[in-house]
Amino acid sequence: MKKIIIAILALASLQVNAQKFMTKTGSINFSASSPIEKIEGNNKSAACLLDSKTGNIDFVVQIKSFIFKQQLMQEHFNENYMESDKFSKATFKGNFNNLTSINFTKDGEYPASVYGKLTIHGVTKDIKSTGTITIKNGKPTLISNFSIKLSDYGIEIPGAVQDKIAKEAKISLNCSLDAMK
Repeated sequence: MKKIIIAILALASLQVNAQKFMTKTGSINFSASSPIEKIEGNNKSAACLLDSKTGNIDFVVQIKSFIFKQQLMQEHFNENYMESDKFSKATFKGNFNNLTSINFTKDGEYPASVYGKLTIHGVTKDIKSTGTITIKNGKPTLISNFSIKLSDYGIEIPGAVQDKIAKEAKISLNCSLDAMK
C-alpha cells in the first residue's frame, strides 16, 4: 500500500512540475547594420508561451512594436520593408530538440536547441536555432541569437540603399517567463 501511495505522489508531482510558462514582455532585438549605417530595432513586447511537458514553444511579435532611435528609420522599416499594415506580426512555432536535458524544476543553465517554423513578412520557413535556458527560482529565461536572410522572407532592399542595409539580420531574444496559473 505504501508503494502505491508513493507512486501516486510521484506521478502527481511530475504533473505539477510540468507546466506552462509565458510572458508578454519578451525582448527581441534585431540588427541589419552595415559598415555605412547602424540599423537596430528593439521590441520589448514579444509574447511567448512554453510548455515544459511537450517542449512546444510559440512566439508572437507585433512588427509595429519595434522601436528605433530615429523615427524616420522606424517609418521606413514599417512602411517600405516590413509592410506592417499588411504583415502585422511575426511568429515562431516550434519544439525543443533536447527537452529531456532541460530540468525546469532545478536552477541552472541548460543548452537549448529548437526547430520550428518562423513566419515573417507573410513567408514561413523552417529554422533551427540554439540558445540557453536559465532556470532561477523555478522561472525560465530564454536567450538565443541567430541570423536570417532578408531575401528568404521576401524583404526587398532597393538598389539605392543596398549598401546601407545588411542582407542578413541578426536577431537576439531574451525572454523571462512566469508560470501560468
